[in-house]
This record gives sequence, structure tokens and C-alpha cells, in this order.
Amino acid sequence: MYIYNVTINVEETIVNNWLVWMKETHIPEMLATGKFSKALMTKVLVEEEMGGITYSVQYTTDSKETLQKYYEEDAEKMRSDGSKRFAGKFVAFRTELEIVSEH
Repeated sequence: MYIYNVTINVEETIVNNWLVWMKETHIPEMLATGKFSKALMTKVLVEEEMGGITYSVQYTTDSKETLQKYYEEDAEKMRSDGSKRFAGKFVAFRTELEIVSEH
């Protein structure tokens, strides 16, 4: 199993609208690609020097091949919607994680 982790620092001026969009639109659309089995959204509790509020969204997928298909088939569209809606109001970076064990 793998996790596609997206960490996003959002300006406080848009955070409420962004959260609604994430919960009601973006995360359901990510799951609707069929490439992820679940999503976990968390708030990072460390204050950032740059300000804003930071969140992490972890999308679970079954394999690197499925994640690669997401990059090839869906990533551009999924990223562009948020960029258009909240242009210049957030910074995001992405990390791939491999699950080693669960307890």
C-alpha cells in the first residue's frame, strides 16, 4: 500500500472556503478517480514562519502503478481546479509514502 500525501499551506483569508471545497468537492473527486481507497485530512499543529494554516491530505492507493496512472490520467485536471479557484493563496507539495506496517 502507498500513500499520496499532499501538504498544503493555505492563507487564513481563504481557509474556510478552501476547507469546504476540499471536503465537498476535491476529496470526493479524488476518490471518484477510482485510484484511491480512502483519504485522511489532518491539520498540522506546528505554526509556520510564513503564516497560514497547513493541512495534510493522505490518499491511500494499492500500488505505485495505480499512483502512476493517477499522475498520467488525472493529476493535471485535479491540480488545475484548485489553482484556478485559489490562485496565489496556497502552496502545496506532494510526497509518496510506502506503508511499512500498520498496528
